[in-house]
Amino acid sequence: MRSTTRTMTAVVGAALLIGCVSGPAVSKGSAGPSASSEASGAKKPSAGERVLVFSKTAGFRHDSIPEGIAAVKALGAENGFRVDATEDAGTFSSRSLARYDAVVFLSTTGDVLNDAQQRAFERYIGAGGAYVGIHAAADTEYDWEFYGGLAGAYFQSHPAIQPARIEVEDRAHPATSHLGESWNRTDEWYNYRSNPRDRAHVLASLDESSYSGGTMSGDHPIAWCQEYRGGRSFYTGSGHTKESYADPAFRQHLLGGIRWAVGAAQADCRPEKGYSPLFDGTAESLSGWKQAGPGSFSLSDDGTLISSGGLGMLWHTDAVPGSYSLKLDWKMASASGDDNSGVFVGFPASDDPWSAVDNGYEIQIDASDAADRTTGAVYSFRSADIKKRDRALNPPGEWNTYEIRVEGERLRVWLNGVKINDYTNTDPARSLRDGHVGIQNHGVDDRVSFRDVRIKHLPERSAAQGD
Repeated sequence: MRSTTRTMTAVVGAALLIGCVSGPAVSKGSAGPSASSEASGAKKPSAGERVLVFSKTAGFRHDSIPEGIAAVKALGAENGFRVDATEDAGTFSSRSLARYDAVVFLSTTGDVLNDAQQRAFERYIGAGGAYVGIHAAADTEYDWEFYGGLAGAYFQSHPAIQPARIEVEDRAHPATSHLGESWNRTDEWYNYRSNPRDRAHVLASLDESSYSGGTMSGDHPIAWCQEYRGGRSFYTGSGHTKESYADPAFRQHLLGGIRWAVGAAQADCRPEKGYSPLFDGTAESLSGWKQAGPGSFSLSDDGTLISSGGLGMLWHTDAVPGSYSLKLDWKMASASGDDNSGVFVGFPASDDPWSAVDNGYEIQIDASDAADRTTGAVYSFRSADIKKRDRALNPPGEWNTYEIRVEGERLRVWLNGVKINDYTNTDPARSLRDGHVGIQNHGVDDRVSFRDVRIKHLPERSAAQGD
């Protein structure tokens, strides 16, 4: 265990420092010879991917298409992926599509592909290809069921161009992680024929009270992602205006969607419903949390908790009985990934952080330690599946999402939507059936950030049951 000097917890004006607890950890120098490569086995930002921008129209034609093509090409030049642009539907053959990591449908409208071209695109997606839909991509191919599912929803109507407020629901996905909790912008705001929330993972939604003409009864997704029939799909309803493509925030939104689509960044794009916030980025939501041990977390203006000092733990005072799914977003600061922290579950209420260590379980975040105590491990009890973990893990400085699912004595861990650990407690001195949850601040040199801690209670089921 790394030795750490105990520090005082402080409260500093609006920064709001909150003490928290830490669990066991091995010193930075104690990892095995391959630990650092395992730890930072996250993906490079880009690896020479190739993207096709398709902008054929058979209906209304947006005059912003040239600006959209230029923006995607500029993003490619700046971020290391190649971009081709075409309106030739003949490009949709198996041989041609195989050259591309993603196909961007940029404000396409109407029926733009024939039957053979549609079949080729279906095969492309089924083989792991990716789709990025921008704005009127939802106004395309109404009679092609596969495309409707891939896009996520079809266009129905729109009011006049006007300002609106976007509520950012997922602040870990690379398409939205740069945004605050809300995003004010001017565009043409689509209403959709159906709500994609049950099928796709909603990244952002419109606040219908902030503009005129919304028709989706207050639940109005405007950007989403999903895994679809073997491939990946990202859609944003923004992008009608020419000005959109000169907006740095919108360009970053597009870049993040493309990076996720081609696999250069990872995120949990499974549908998500029924979660309640334990920490939603506000100081008020911290009233249910309590310090055990030294160290602190600072609450930043953008609703992020950042660890400082330790050993300590911030734990939620409400016990979580039975079965539940705990989700939270986190990222490490150091380039090496050697920022120690973890998420504790199944421990009794106590002001002593070591009670959680001795009686509960820690899902580790530090990415530079031994296999059974590195990212995704149930600390000292079970290693994550390292190959799956490495493929799912984003590098330091980028957000990751954990789902920690507890059902009876069974504990499973998903990293960015990929299941990487499955552990069943057999220790009679410990139990996952009742206890608390907490996040760790480990030491002076460890800086780990957390966002959006949420929970969903699950029906009781046997630990032997599958996913």
